[in-house]
Amino acid sequence: MPNPITHGGGISEAAARFGGRPEDWLDLSTGINPCPAALPEIDARAWHRLPDRHVEEAARAAASRYYRTGGLMPLPVPGTQAVIQLLPRIADPGKRAAIFAPTYGEYARVLRAAGIAVDTVGYADDLQAAHGLSVIVNPNNPTGRFFPPDEILAMAEAMRTHRGLLVVDEAFGDLEPAASVAGHVAAHDNLIVFRSFGKFFGLAGLRLGFVVANRPIEEALRNWLGPWAVSGPALAISAKLMECDTNRIKAGIAERKAALDALLFGAGLHIVGGTGLFALVDHERAHDIHTALCEAHILTRKFDYAPRWLRIGLSPNPASDRRLAEAFNRMGF
Repeated sequence: MPNPITHGGGISEAAARFGGRPEDWLDLSTGINPCPAALPEIDARAWHRLPDRHVEEAARAAASRYYRTGGLMPLPVPGTQAVIQLLPRIADPGKRAAIFAPTYGEYARVLRAAGIAVDTVGYADDLQAAHGLSVIVNPNNPTGRFFPPDEILAMAEAMRTHRGLLVVDEAFGDLEPAASVAGHVAAHDNLIVFRSFGKFFGLAGLRLGFVVANRPIEEALRNWLGPWAVSGPALAISAKLMECDTNRIKAGIAERKAALDALLFGAGLHIVGGTGLFALVDHERAHDIHTALCEAHILTRKFDYAPRWLRIGLSPNPASDRRLAEAFNRMGF
């Protein structure tokens, strides 16, 4: 089994090494909205009963409208990581996988652990008949690289010619709904779209995602996940929030991102990528910056495979902005 991937988060480990109480740290290591949506009132039965079918159907209907799937009903899953673990089961064991990289490391780790050879690719022309499965994160984590929908659909058609599947992870796609290909899945039986609920709404602790896929793949995933895979409260909360006006959430994210970009620019740091929920910085001393920020009890995301990169998420408020700015000032930025 390949070594575990280092992800964002991990405040407990950071506090154990650098001191301080975990609750006093400023966590900028993830791409999660730091200003979570207010939890709606839900039926108390969601907490003390197994999820009834009508609760799941309400969440699926809300997700269909929210993700603009054209009537296709997304499958609720206990976080997209849960279905990433299942990808080897739908991949052709006699073929290779292609992953547009660098990106979220769990895709390659899970596929390789299952004995599937993985090629890292950068362009559509790199996809070959030997690839039975291809994965693209759009917009990408951590670079923010973006593929227009027509390019992705062309890739799906190319993969279809040799019976290959194309997985599109749109975990950071909520801020650009028009760029999603979720509405095209019904017309492409080899296209699968993953959506994350927790990042945009700031509720990652719900462990909720959705898969948009045609019926054979959806039914296979449902059977492998088993009954009651998603909690009743998660289903009920998502159904209500996906039906609400999200403009205030979008405005809040835009405000926090503008503050982060201005702070990094003012510190003389070079932003080379990102999405609305994080910025990617390139600096020759990125790992030293990461360590110095940890000493100030501020956690960011460094990368072993890219020692010049540092991913910095949004802070929750101006006071946290000032805390980050003061840490940079002490470093001479």
